Amino acid sequence: MEQLKVENLLVNYKTLEKFKRFKEYGNQELTMMEDLQNNIIENDSKSPFYGIYYGENLIARMSLYEVNKKYDYYFSPQQDYLTLWKLEVLPDYQGRGIGKLMVDFAKGFELPIKTSPRINSHGFWEKMGFVKAHYEMERDLGENPLIWLPAGVQEKESNPN
Repeated sequence: MEQLKVENLLVNYKTLEKFKRFKEYGNQELTMMEDLQNNIIENDSKSPFYGIYYGENLIARMSLYEVNKKYDYYFSPQQDYLTLWKLEVLPDYQGRGIGKLMVDFAKGFELPIKTSPRINSHGFWEKMGFVKAHYEMERDLGENPLIWLPAGVQEKESNPN
């Protein structure tokens, strides 16, 4: 397979059409269609969407949002962090290191990362170096987030409530 690279996806109707391929595989909880429609500004190059193309085909995608440190309830010292959402690789391309390439790209920002994995994907995230955040009912609201800690960052200690 040719050299693949993660790129920032343009927010336009062409990208919207390419996202439809992912939804057809039944991963409706992962669909970015609603996100994309809410952010549709023709060719907005500063979108939260990243992907990998193989030729003309979008074969992997994710949302990557930077969260301001004033909303950081996970990391110490308190700082900006990334929320990684909706990572998906099309089935025909799974098992080839493409998901790892996407996660490594996110780690390249050298900020802590929080994600809420889908069912049956914990093994993948553990291989990528993510760990379970200590659950706090008010903060996590039923999610079971996983976090990745770059050097010099620790998980924030739980509130003794």
